[in-house]
Order: sequence, then C-alpha cells, then structure tokens
Amino acid sequence: MDTLAAAVLAGAPPDELARIPLPESFTAVHLREQDATLFGAEEADRDVRRTTHVGPVPMPVLAPDEVVVAVMASSVNYNTVWSAMYQPISTFTAVRRFAKQGGYAARHDLPHQVVGSDAAGVVVRVGDGVRHWNVGDHVMVSPAYVDDQDPGSHADAMMGTEGRAWGYETNFGGLAHYTVVRASQLVPKPPHLTWEEAASVTLCAGTAYRMLISDRGARMKQGDIVLVWGATGGLGGFAVQMVKNGGGVAVGVVSSERKAAILREQGCDLVIDRRELGMGDGADTPAEAVEYGKRLGRRIRAELGEDPHIAFDYVGRATFGTSVHVVRRGGSVVTCGSSTGYHHQFDNRYLWMNLKRVIGSHIANLQEQWDTARLFRQGGLVPILTDVFTMADTGEALRLVQNNGHIGKVGVLCLAPTEGLGVTDPLARARIGADRLTGWRRYSSTAKV
Repeated sequence: MDTLAAAVLAGAPPDELARIPLPESFTAVHLREQDATLFGAEEADRDVRRTTHVGPVPMPVLAPDEVVVAVMASSVNYNTVWSAMYQPISTFTAVRRFAKQGGYAARHDLPHQVVGSDAAGVVVRVGDGVRHWNVGDHVMVSPAYVDDQDPGSHADAMMGTEGRAWGYETNFGGLAHYTVVRASQLVPKPPHLTWEEAASVTLCAGTAYRMLISDRGARMKQGDIVLVWGATGGLGGFAVQMVKNGGGVAVGVVSSERKAAILREQGCDLVIDRRELGMGDGADTPAEAVEYGKRLGRRIRAELGEDPHIAFDYVGRATFGTSVHVVRRGGSVVTCGSSTGYHHQFDNRYLWMNLKRVIGSHIANLQEQWDTARLFRQGGLVPILTDVFTMADTGEALRLVQNNGHIGKVGVLCLAPTEGLGVTDPLARARIGADRLTGWRRYSSTAKV
C-alpha cells in the first residue's frame, strides 16, 4: 500500500494528506483494448472473468476542475458487465471519441480502461479550479460526467450533448484505489453509512429518483400504482422504496419465489411472479407482449381494482411491450437501460390511442443526486447492499451480476480493508437502525430465504 493510502486509512488530518505526494501508479480493475477480440462472434457465454484485470495503472494528471478521491469502496453495475463483455460495442470506442476533444480529455485514450461507475471515499487532491470541496472530505461520486460549458447542461445537466457515464464512457472509474473525477460529480457521503453502503447508492438510487420522482421523469404522486420490473435488482429495489415512501402503491414483478419472498418482507403492496403468468423470459413479439399485458392487467385489477399509472422498466426487450400495454390510459412507461436487449417491440395502437407516454431517463443531474442523498441522511431510504467482494475478486462479482445471480447491489472493497468502516455519525446510525440499514445483507447470494 502506498504512503498516501496508508495515511487515509490511519485517519490523517487534511493538511497531512495534502503534503503526501500522489503515487505514480495505483491498483485498479481495468480492461485491456487488446481483449476486444477475445470473444468470438458466435461465442454465447462472454465470461467477464476472462477480460477483468486487477493490477497497477499510472496516475493521471489532474485537471483544474477535478479532484482525486482515495476510493474506499465501489460497487458493480450492469454497465461494467457490458464493458467487460465488449458489447454492444467496445467502450474503448466511446473513450477514444471523448479523447478526440483534446486537452485534458486526451488523457483518457489509453490501452487500458479503469471501469466502475460508483465510489465512496476521501478527497486527497483538488484542482486549482475547485471551490466547494477540500482535501479530507468524505464523498460519494455521481456517474454523471457533465460538461459545464455545454449550454444544454445549464437547463438540465443530463441534457448536455457532451454528457457521459463516468467509468463506462470515460476512463479512471471507481473500481480502483484512486479515481479522478470532476468536482461536479461529488455528493456528500451520508455520515451514518459505511463505505460499502455509500458506494452502492449514487448510480441506482439517483437513477430511480429521476425516473420516478423528478419532474423530468414520471412525476409519481400519492396513490399512483407503479409497476416495477426486476423489483429486487439494484434499480428495482430502490424504486420500491421510493414508491412506498411517496405514498404510491408498489407492484413488484420478479422471476422466482425467493425474490417474491424478499419483496413481501420489504412491504411491497403486490408481488407477482411472472412465471405464474406464463411469461418465462418475456415477450419475443408484439403479440406476445399484448397477451402478457392482458394477463398482468387482469391480475393487477383483481388485486387493486385499477391499472398501473406508471411502469418502471429497465429490463428492456423482454418487458417493454408489456409495459406499454398494461399502463392505464394516459399512463407512463419510464425506461433506462435494457438488460435483456435494446431492440424493443410493441403494438403502437395501445400507445397512441390511449395517450400514453414513454419517458427515456439516464442517470441523474447533480441536484437530483443531492436530493437522493438527503433521503438517505433522513433515513427514508436505506441501502440494498447484499454481497461484498474484495477488489481482487471483482471478476467474480461481475460474473455474479452477469448471470443475474444477485439480489440488490453488489459491493466491492477497494482501499477499505474490512466492511463496516466509514461511519462518522453513529448516533444517526442508531436512530435509523442498524438492522434497517443492513437488512438486505440477509439476501446475499449465499443466503437462503
């Protein structure tokens, strides 16, 4: 371990951290450009363990609007699985496109890419242009990599044409001992959370907040019935909490009795195992999607008396057509990502003739991330962390998510030597309840329900 990292772990004061030089290199989870052709075109199982490397990478030069964060913990998101699969494209293509802007962007064009779009840690350097952050601050990192000189960003940061997903479309991601991020990505770490809990928050909880609560999303209101696909996943688990907290009625759809039991324990209002509807892996044609929508709608109406106002759909191809069919007249389908495929098919008659809306959503702007973090600080939201891996075993963590063998969020310890560190407000943790904050840990991939 380098001298600076050791000082961070020892709790050194900010002035001491500022005096210790940055290491010339650090350990990171990274991909190699040369592995883009490792999988054959017809290879069905693109095992991400084959392309995930853990080892030294050089420390990049710091831009004036950036900070260096000593990463205590990170977590796994499906975008890192896509990166390691080199599908639908190699993310080196996106990184190289970014680097063509020149200037500090050119640093990102390397034969390796440090991946990861979540992180929590300690600021150890600030650029000359950074005003509101200091060495020693405890932070979480938003994955929204925004160009603050793009005019679109000033209406809504996610509307800037040069916005990117950090650690996916950029280099220097969060699965590492250090990360370099823009100051506009920083969110104060809730002081009652551990490092690994905090590191599981920004991408999924922030995304769910924008999709459901923000005026740029579905604008959920009290009493709304919200259909949540994949309701025990990283996005779905936070969505169910937000629906319940906002006075909505949560309808969780899952694919196993174990996941159904988890949702019932979490207080989901209506739990549906899609296998009971004969959905299997989802719809392959618009006609199938309509038929599944009829079955799902009958079930929801029988239990709740009316159709859903909102469908929360990040599953994609397998469910999207059914979402369009099942929401009520004037209802909304809000979508981000497509873990089962990007090419969605649906019967458009049910969209236009019933005046429904499809809302595309991507990550969250900084205000939305701060608003989401506030809900965690209040105790209204709690982490959905289940499994925690060491950085050396990140390949196994990615494989678990790739095979959908997980529940909730999968964390990765980076500099933090053990779990449970980073809490600076134990009174708040006690007030909210350690059992609530760690409740999802009993759903780890090795646990039984």
